[in-house]
Amino acid sequence: MKKLLLIAAVLVFAVISCKSASEKAESKSEASQIPAENAEKQEEEKGAQNETPAPAEENKTEEKAMLPHQTNDENAPVVYFIKEITPEALVKIYDKLGWTPEGKTGVKISTGESEKSNHLRPALIKDLVQKINGTIVECNTAYPGNRNTNKAHLEALKQRGYLEIAPFDLLDEEGEMLIPIEGAKHLVKGDYVGTHFKNYGSYLVLSHFKGHQMAGFGGAIKNLSIGFGSGTDVEHSGKIYIHSAGQATKGWVTAEQTDFLESMAEAAKGVCMAMNGGKNIAFINVLNRLSVDCDCNGNPTEPDMHDIGIVASLDPLAIDQASIDMVWAATDSKSLKERIESRKGLHTLDYAAEIKLGNRNYRLVEIK
Repeated sequence: MKKLLLIAAVLVFAVISCKSASEKAESKSEASQIPAENAEKQEEEKGAQNETPAPAEENKTEEKAMLPHQTNDENAPVVYFIKEITPEALVKIYDKLGWTPEGKTGVKISTGESEKSNHLRPALIKDLVQKINGTIVECNTAYPGNRNTNKAHLEALKQRGYLEIAPFDLLDEEGEMLIPIEGAKHLVKGDYVGTHFKNYGSYLVLSHFKGHQMAGFGGAIKNLSIGFGSGTDVEHSGKIYIHSAGQATKGWVTAEQTDFLESMAEAAKGVCMAMNGGKNIAFINVLNRLSVDCDCNGNPTEPDMHDIGIVASLDPLAIDQASIDMVWAATDSKSLKERIESRKGLHTLDYAAEIKLGNRNYRLVEIK
């Protein structure tokens, strides 16, 4: 009997031992799986962590996409931009400027040498000009053509349709006057503009941005300088004075290219300073029909790049720099870039910055 009890006890102990060993093995197996699951979880978490910098990458991409002179500096002047080129868009971007003209307001445009030129059409600018109760202003040209005399220019205005949308004033119709340019290197006498220049309390400089045969490009600075310069139908031509870099006001005298470009910047500064230190003048550039040729060309080369949009600013240098940056960023702007570079056109901006006409860096605000 004792022997049987002993055998039974041994058997029970064996079963318990096997069960315990089995449970330990299972426990060990489960325990060995936990780190693997944790590792998997850690990998997932690691992957998620790797994804978190994505917004930073996007920001980095956006930063790279910024135009060369675009900045986030709050002290930089604002350049507004809108892609649409319509009468409504022109009014919309003007409103964004928050600029209120004082007194009689002149709208300085280029009236174009012929109907083939790429000047801004009356239908495009009508609403804006009428909104500010503006008078369209221009000066005669310095070369033989359709706008070099009072009579010819007024006839051209009728043909273009500008007289149907607003009053018109030929600023140098009755002669020229000098306005000072502080610290000028070339135009030491000052800037010759039309005598009617003094009749306006404010100016909106509305420019068609494009290439130019002599200056490389034409925008706000060219419209301020050559545009406001008196023509050859008066005693002293401001246009010739600029082209000759201060050497003459009659006849055609060719200056060194960089001297001519610097003279444009100086004349532009003279006009701005004459308008209450630059407070009573605003600027809009329309970047359409981007030919390599100026609107003074009666038979310009057909543009081979797309329209870009409209920019507006209270800073003449910032708006031209932004326009240049946008042209440079365009993939189809090879011809226009070559025209600008071949005429050393960017030097105008260099010198304009040097004489503190404005600021080359700008904050770009797109209007939807």
